Amino acid sequence: MSSLKIAVVCSSNQNRSMEAHKFLSKKGFDVCSFGTNGHVKIPGPSATQPNIYSFDTTYDEMSQDLVEKDNLLYTQNGMLHMLERNKRIKAKPERFQDSDILFDLIVTCEERVYDQVVEGRHKSRFAVSESSCIIYL
Repeated sequence: MSSLKIAVVCSSNQNRSMEAHKFLSKKGFDVCSFGTNGHVKIPGPSATQPNIYSFDTTYDEMSQDLVEKDNLLYTQNGMLHMLERNKRIKAKPERFQDSDILFDLIVTCEERVYDQVVEGRHKSRFAVSESSCIIYL
């Protein structure tokens, strides 16, 4: 459909970036999704007990782990459904900092992530060209 290369970025490459990835992909756009954190955080049994994974952990492995920990809880709070959606899109989360792809449009899903991407571009930490458009939604 378009030669426009789009990145959608949130902190953990789980919820918002993956939903946008799915939507844009279905519309025919060339899209990738990413996170910027040092690790992936998924809500746990309480706000002070998140599930933390490395970006090398596949969505399937995360899902299996949550089923083993508390299948009912993670079914009811939607985490297992979210991971099922994610693994239909790609195998595992990816860090934006590890990508060497130059994107035309970078959509960030959090203000903090927008700040990280803009700062990373200025400090040459990310593969972001000066002509890339970076927006926060």
